[in-house]
This record gives sequence, structure tokens and C-alpha cells, in this order.
Amino acid sequence: MFIDTAKVYIQAGRGGNGVVGFRHEIYVDKGGPDGGDGGKGGDVVFIASKDVNTLVDFRFKPELKAKPGGNGSKQNMRGRSGEPFEVRVPMGTIIKRDGHIIADLTDDGQQQVIAYGGDGGFGNAHFKSSTRQAPRIAELGEDGDMFHAELELKLLADVGLVGFPNAGKSTFLSVVSNARPEIADYQFTTLTPNLGVADIDDGSLLIADIPGLIEGASEGKGLGDAFLRHVERTEVLLHLIDAYTDDVAAAYTTIRTELAKHSTELSKRHEIIALTKCDGLDEEMIDMQKEELRTVTGDTKIIAISSQSKKGITEALRALKMIVEQNRKEKEVVVDEDAIPTISLSEEKKLESWIVSTETDAEDVTRYVVTGPKIEKFARRTNFDQYQNVNRLRDIMKKMGITYDLSRAGAMGDSIIRIGNNEFPLLEQD
Repeated sequence: MFIDTAKVYIQAGRGGNGVVGFRHEIYVDKGGPDGGDGGKGGDVVFIASKDVNTLVDFRFKPELKAKPGGNGSKQNMRGRSGEPFEVRVPMGTIIKRDGHIIADLTDDGQQQVIAYGGDGGFGNAHFKSSTRQAPRIAELGEDGDMFHAELELKLLADVGLVGFPNAGKSTFLSVVSNARPEIADYQFTTLTPNLGVADIDDGSLLIADIPGLIEGASEGKGLGDAFLRHVERTEVLLHLIDAYTDDVAAAYTTIRTELAKHSTELSKRHEIIALTKCDGLDEEMIDMQKEELRTVTGDTKIIAISSQSKKGITEALRALKMIVEQNRKEKEVVVDEDAIPTISLSEEKKLESWIVSTETDAEDVTRYVVTGPKIEKFARRTNFDQYQNVNRLRDIMKKMGITYDLSRAGAMGDSIIRIGNNEFPLLEQD
């Protein structure tokens, strides 16, 4: 079964908790802290594989969860890190989160971490200092990334075959490659995209046979709308038109309109037109059909072919290969030496930044909301059930300058501070 879209829930592993522990040894009075750190949660890693060609498995197993990290233990023993959860997907898979592309896996073996496991919390041994000999502070492990994602497969091919049903796309692919698509004398024989490799001269072309399009395909009619995405990556389109069609110009215009409605980029894609099934027509009739097509195609190359007799096949493949090679040369990156450099904050400074804002609820209670990557991370690792841990968070806020900004915004000692999902007073209350 060919499935090219799927929705999944991704959950990286939670980090293990740090622990509070003290050495208890014979003849050692008041042993020092020895609570170990929690282990990091497992990442969720996607890997593109040439041995996978469908997303069907995700229809039956839509939850992708990595293992959590282990909690720390005494004797400074760190918890075990959670194993990464590896997910193999077809080459050409796009992963989207909230409609935005977060990964595009196109090469065999290419991998990317899609969801990061949470960091483990520090044990109390981490907090020992010359002035703090017996800390009873231990951090919680952080949650790993959790979100719903959409997977979308777009076939990777040099050439995309487009045209009306029964235009001869599958027959062409079977003749020029080792692909064996289903072929019959009725419309919609092809229900799933097929791939084939065509050898030509000293090179080859990867060709995708897309199920036949009809008028309205881009709006969901027929089968074509579900497969138009598979021609988005192709370098060139081979537009096949049955030479026996009564109005070849109208047939061409209809398909081009559907491509343009689906994607502006598709309407600009290089194209070659193939008049198919020409072995039973004389040259005069073929020339008439070509002239009719040129009224709407301009100078687009038109080749008369016959998959049965192999007429025009080599010419078509060579023309396609020339466009593919030209496109690849044009895509070579050119460095603009005159580009104006952009000055911005470093990534480290961005992580350390914060914003203080206020919000008032229905009971006229004002809360001071602190947002920022670094301080929110500290808050997630704080055990708010233990006052020592909350006081440590207050110390961090003071050192970072957040407490000063809160005071300038009007916060008092008993003002409620919210960081993430946690609330606490600005200063410790009696």
C-alpha cells in the first residue's frame, strides 16, 4: 500500500531527576553530598532510507516516543541516558510542525534530530561549595520535546510524467525503464506513483509516473490532487498528450491550469511535450496536431513518440537529460562578495535574554510574567515543593538581573511571579 501522508505524535524522553544524597561511611562524620545527576532523555531521530518507500507504518503506529533518562543515585552515580528513538522514513520525506517544515530528508542515510530529549536534573553533589557544605538541592529532569507532526512524502525524481488518464504515461515508463506499472485500456489504471530509471547515453534519469490528472484535480477532483506534490521536486515535466485527442490544445491547457493552481512553481517548471501513440498516424496528421498545440504552447519543444515502436523515445530522453543537467549547473551556489553583513545578537545572548510583562486576572490580581529561554529552563528544573530549590531560582534571577527588572516594573516582595507554568512570590514569605 502506497501512503504518502501521515500524522504522528512525537515525544522525546524526559530527563531523569537529580537526587539528594549524603555519604554514610564508617568513621566519617557528616559525610558530604553525593547525590548524582539524572540522565538525559532520548532524542527522536528521523533517518531517510532507500529501503523504505511508503509512510504506511505510521498509520498504524502514530506515536513515536523515546525512552526517558534514569534518575541519579547516591555515590555520585549519574542516571542512564535514554536511548534515541530512530525512525526510518522514505527519501523525500518532509516533517512539518504547525505547518512549518522542520526537516526535509532527501538523501539515503541522512538523519536529523526532530525532538530533543530533556536534560537531566543536577543532584545535590553538583551544588557543593566552600560556603554550602551540605546542600539539599536537587533539580528535576526536563520534559523532552512533545508535539504533533505531519509527514509528507514527495518523490525525488528528475522527470515527472503528467497528463490525462490513459495518455500513455505508464506505457512510456515501462518501455524506458525497469519499472512495471499496471497498464490497461481504461482510465485511472495508475493508482499510485511509480518510479523508474531510464538509461540514456552515458547517464540516467529517475522518472516518476504520476496518476492521471483531470480538470479540477487541484481542488480535489479525481485522483490527481493527492499526487501533485510528487512533481514538485522534479527538474522537468514530460507532458504526455494522446495524439488521437480531438482538441489537443484544450487538453494541454487543462493540465497546465491544474499545475498552476496547485503551485506557482510548477507553472514555471521546464517542460517537454510528447504526442503519444503516433505509430498509427501519418506525418501530416502529426504535424496538424503539433501546429494546434503551438497555438497555446509557444516555443515549448514537442516530440512525437510511440512507446510501442520506440519512435521518438531516444530524442525525448536526450532532451529531458539536457534540461536536467542544465538545471543542476544553474543551482550551483554563487557567493555574493558584495553582500552587506548583518549584525545581530549571538545565539548565547539570545538564550540569556528575557522579557518581563504583566497580566491581570478577573479578580484584579496582577502577575509578573518572565519569559526567556534560559530562565524558563531553570524554572522547569526547579522542584517548587522544596523551598531550598525555589530560593535557588530566586538567586539565579537576581544574578541575571531579572529581579531588578521586576522591581522597576513595580513588583514587590509578595508579588506573584510566573515563569512557564509555575508561580511563586518574588521574595520568600514568612
